[in-house]
Amino acid sequence: MSTKMKEVSPSRQSASKVIFAAFKIIKEAGGQLEIKIITEKIPEKIILSEWEKEVFEKSGYIRWQSILHFYSIDCQKAGYLQKNKGIWYLTQDGEKAMKLGELGLLNAASEAYKLWNSNKGESKVDNQTKEEIAHVDEAINQVVNLSILEEKAISGIKDAIMVKTPYEFQNLVAALLRAMGFYTPFVAPKGKDGGIDVLAYKDPLGAETPRMKVQVKHWKDKTNVSVTEVRSLTGLLSNEGDVGLIVT
Repeated sequence: MSTKMKEVSPSRQSASKVIFAAFKIIKEAGGQLEIKIITEKIPEKIILSEWEKEVFEKSGYIRWQSILHFYSIDCQKAGYLQKNKGIWYLTQDGEKAMKLGELGLLNAASEAYKLWNSNKGESKVDNQTKEEIAHVDEAINQVVNLSILEEKAISGIKDAIMVKTPYEFQNLVAALLRAMGFYTPFVAPKGKDGGIDVLAYKDPLGAETPRMKVQVKHWKDKTNVSVTEVRSLTGLLSNEGDVGLIVT
C-alpha cells in the first residue's frame, strides 16, 4: 500500500479500490453493465479484507458493496458514471479519470461532489462531509439503502421476465399495452402469426391512429435488434397510420 493510501480512512481506501475495479469491469464489458454482475465480478478482480466482507448487523448489507454504492454517487456528480434501471454506464470522462489511478480517481470524484454540493446547499447526510461523520458505517447504510433496494427490485423483475416462456412474455407485453390504455384485439396464438404478435389500437375498432403492430422477441442472450428485423416489421406496415413496435 502506498504512503498516500495509508493516510486516508479505511472506508476511502476500500472505496478507491472497489470503485476503480468497477470502472475496469464496466470498461471491459464495453462501457455498460448491470450492477448485479459488477458486484459478482469485483471479488474476482481484487482482494477484499475480512473487514470489507463484514455484514452490517442492522441492514444485512456487505460493507464493501455498501461502500461501492455510497461513493458511486460522487462519480455520478463528477460525470464519470451514469446509472439507469440497474445498469451502470462508464462515460468518456470516467474512462479518462481512470488514468489518475485508484485514489486519484476517487479524490477527483469527491472534489466534483463537493463542488456540486456547495452549489446545491445540501449534502448526502445531514449537511456534513463524509470525513466529518463519526459513524461512517451508519451514514453509508443510510445513503445506499434506497439505491440497493431499487436495483434489487429491477434485477428481480428482469429475472422474472427471463424465466417466462416466449408466449408468457408476449401476453405480458399485451397486458402492459392494455394498462397503458390500448386495446389489444389480437394476441397471436401458438403457431405461425404472419410476423405480428400483438395488434394494439387506441380505440376498440382501430379507427384512430396510430395502430401498432407489435413483434415480441424473448431473447435471453441478445439485446440489440438487427436492421433485418426492423426491415421485416416495416414491410408489414401496409396501411396509413400503422406503426411498428419491437419489444425485447
